[in-house]
Amino acid sequence: MLIGDVARRSGVSARMLRHYESLGLVRPTGRSEAGYREYSSEDIRRIFHIESLRSLGLSLREVGLALDDPGFTPSGLVDDLIRQTRERIAAETELLTRLRRIDAAEPAGWEDVLRTVALLQALGSESAGKRQRAALSSAEEGPVPVEALAEAALSETDPNVAGALRWALARSGDTGLPLLAEGLGSPVAEVRRRAVQSIAEIPGGAATALLRQALTNSDVVVRRSAALALGTRGVANAVPTLIDMIVEGANDVDAADALSALASDPASTDQIATGLVGRLARGDVEASARRRLTQALADIPGTTTSRALADLSNDDDRAVALTATYLLTLRGAQ
Repeated sequence: MLIGDVARRSGVSARMLRHYESLGLVRPTGRSEAGYREYSSEDIRRIFHIESLRSLGLSLREVGLALDDPGFTPSGLVDDLIRQTRERIAAETELLTRLRRIDAAEPAGWEDVLRTVALLQALGSESAGKRQRAALSSAEEGPVPVEALAEAALSETDPNVAGALRWALARSGDTGLPLLAEGLGSPVAEVRRRAVQSIAEIPGGAATALLRQALTNSDVVVRRSAALALGTRGVANAVPTLIDMIVEGANDVDAADALSALASDPASTDQIATGLVGRLARGDVEASARRRLTQALADIPGTTTSRALADLSNDDDRAVALTATYLLTLRGAQ
């Protein structure tokens, strides 16, 4: 079969067939009387083998080794191809993500594009200082790729940089919340905790709704962070978790402050007082926890609290009794 016929049947151009021949990959076994190349069925089969191996990503040199080296084993080469393909996919995915972020920033011109690219590069820098400066400047320098800020906040380990990223996210509104919501469900504890910290700094009802959901998170640290944030937002759902924190001695001062803030709403006062008094009445609460609960009553107004303090002033635990007596004195002086 002449080269033109082979090209039509195989789909490999005559030029490429000549290139294969120059590399020694395939040589026509005969010549016609006129001196034209003639390919046998075995030659054509080899051409199809070459194309099949090329489709896997092998170079022409690797194809030659695979076909001509009797001792060639494909496993090592296939492993290399898998690794190279994964690296290529990762690089292409990273590029696609970067392009989407630039597009989401809605650049008005090439200056905006270049500025966004510079910001993305700075956010990925190994230097904590560069990452922090990028976060602080992001809200001041035009379009902000909020997804990039959210992803950076979920992965940032430096506390100063993390604070700057949360600040930048809060200034960007609630557009980063979907990605932060995914972070709440991460199998990695640190990612979950960074997510709730970031959400806590974003104002608005959408962030508050996510914090309410976080109160039932399996991660106790996430639940506590959500409760503290909800307390400052006046959400009474946080009360049980805040009281748990006081009992457990986990950020108990902050939890008591959050309860005090919630108690400024008369609708929540009785719930808070009843919750604290109920815990004090339980026999399984340790002495140190009872003292913290008594101290937490200090800023809770209402008759329920006053009655509880009067009872506690006669408590068997002297520290509890003295604290309750002192708090009653303060309430009487007000």
